[in-house]
Amino acid sequence: MPYDLVIFDNDGVLVDSERISNRILAECLTEAGYPTTFDDSVRDFMGAAMHRVHDVVLERTGGSLPEGFDQGYHARVFAEFERELEPVEGVGVVLEKLAADGVPYCLASSGGHERIRVALRKTGLYAGFGERRIFSAQDVGRGKPAPDLFLHAARTMGVPPERCAVVEDSALGVAAARAAGMDVYGYTAMTPAAKLADATALFGSMAELPDLLFG
Repeated sequence: MPYDLVIFDNDGVLVDSERISNRILAECLTEAGYPTTFDDSVRDFMGAAMHRVHDVVLERTGGSLPEGFDQGYHARVFAEFERELEPVEGVGVVLEKLAADGVPYCLASSGGHERIRVALRKTGLYAGFGERRIFSAQDVGRGKPAPDLFLHAARTMGVPPERCAVVEDSALGVAAARAAGMDVYGYTAMTPAAKLADATALFGSMAELPDLLFG
């Protein structure tokens, strides 16, 4: 097999959360005095850790987000997750196939640990990972596009970077995987293929992924 570990992003790859979270982030930023559309949020923040939101606001406006912004945003996101979050179509079958074939996999997300677990539990995917195969940007100093998170996941799982495949749906995530020296497969369900052009290969349906990974 070409890979000894498959590393999944979470939002938009395992759980169908990007439309929910980017809608709410745009609303929260607009309410805080930084007008933002859904498309703006997807373009600027999809795949990023929350510190990037603060950095971009400071860089573009010289201002800062109000105290408690992150907590308020996450409270609204979690409430919406409980109402409508679903797994990405077909991803459960992919995870079952990897497990049946004895291929280790894990999760490495820009989201915080609480957000990851809320999403996995709501969608029924948590049991497939457990605590030891969940990694967050909170675990490292820099989030995507820095390679730190993917390198941390690979090191913890005991697999060299060149034996890892990453599944991502954001340009930041593709850049991070490439910087880590890993192959990366770009999921184009929500992101235009041109933005993921640096990926090893692109796919638009989870049904395509096993053959891309292992032929």
